[in-house]
Amino acid sequence: MPSILLSLPVLFIKFWYIETPIRLFKLFADINHSVIQILSLPLLIRTFFKPIKNEYRKGLVAFSIGMGIVVKTALIFVDLIIFGFIIFLEFLVFILFIWWPFITITILFL
Repeated sequence: MPSILLSLPVLFIKFWYIETPIRLFKLFADINHSVIQILSLPLLIRTFFKPIKNEYRKGLVAFSIGMGIVVKTALIFVDLIIFGFIIFLEFLVFILFIWWPFITITILFL
């Protein structure tokens, strides 16, 4: 029994600072992949120079491609802002997670 109690701090540190951050990064990677797919970012980039609604009539091809580029540029810009905000939130969650034991101990002794 005493050996288990002595090993608890080591087990906690291993869990909190090695195992869980790896799982947290995997979770963030899954969230990022899902958000990118939901925002259709790969599709917007892949079809950037294609006309909107496949307009191939003689006089409208250049206009349709130009309008598609304008619309898709705006959508990609908004998608990148949303994705950057999500990355920022993930960074804050990770920093808070790492500092949580220190914060609780500090609050406990104040």
